[in-house]
Amino acid sequence: MTESAQPVGLPNPYDVMRSWGDVPPGREAWGRVSGVDMDPDGVHVWVAERCGGDVCLGSDVPVVLEYAPDGTLVKSFGKGIFMRPHGMDVDPAGNVWVTDVRSPRPEELEAHPGDAHKGNQVVKFSPDGDVLMVLGTPGEAGNPADGKLNQPNDVVVAPNGDIYVSEGHGPSGPGRISRFSADGTFLGSFGEPGEGPGQFRVPHALAIDGQGHLFVADRSNSRVQVFDLDGNFVAEWHQFGRPSDVFVSDDEHLLTVDYESGDERNPGQRRGVYIGDAVTGEVTAFVPGHQVEDEPLGMAGEGIVMAADGTLYAGEVVLNGMTKYVRR
Repeated sequence: MTESAQPVGLPNPYDVMRSWGDVPPGREAWGRVSGVDMDPDGVHVWVAERCGGDVCLGSDVPVVLEYAPDGTLVKSFGKGIFMRPHGMDVDPAGNVWVTDVRSPRPEELEAHPGDAHKGNQVVKFSPDGDVLMVLGTPGEAGNPADGKLNQPNDVVVAPNGDIYVSEGHGPSGPGRISRFSADGTFLGSFGEPGEGPGQFRVPHALAIDGQGHLFVADRSNSRVQVFDLDGNFVAEWHQFGRPSDVFVSDDEHLLTVDYESGDERNPGQRRGVYIGDAVTGEVTAFVPGHQVEDEPLGMAGEGIVMAADGTLYAGEVVLNGMTKYVRR
């Protein structure tokens, strides 16, 4: 099923609080944030932050951060592990999964030769920061059948423990979803680069709903694709903007966040947070992007989650840091 884009003449039920949360330890200011998720308690927020900048080369500050809803930093860990933390999932047991989207480039390795072992990996932490599992071969790009990953954007854990990883961040990326068992055994992949159903151009983020559907933010195709957990195509929706992230709440609210639409990329759509129904695909509310000097189209984040009380939290990669959206 394909749905055409809907006009955004929709209510905005939120007030915006920019620059939310304590500055993480070891930085003078927030860096870029694309990885965010909710704790199983529905209250605390987990964040993967890029060491005060866009990459963590040469840095020894904690990347994984837990926040209380008042912005107080509760916990931090994950020093010296990541190159460019990107996607995040917190599973029902409270374990924290973070993707490391690429390995260092040659010029970066010249400056930081000790960081060759970083990137192209997914790291599973216990809630207290112990490393429990690593998917991929850190520092090497390749195929999951060979124990490697290629540009892992995001990760999500299914109710049965299976692990889904979306791969392919740039135009040369593979454009696929890879599946692993709970113990990390590779089970197979689906998808390829392209624009058709079941094909991807930058499968940037993942979510799973309570009905057994896998949602993919197929960003460069300006759509959300829906599959069953075996990878069979169900639907594609273009009414949720050019999504950088997708989140499904327990009560089947579907959220995306878009900071790229407009001009030559997805013209006619607006930047901001789209809120809708994960069952029907109807968009029911829209939060416009932030008004930013020299940015007439506005700006929005790259990661989005909803707390149990309806509060939204977004990670920012252009404006940096975190944004909190409070219901009116």
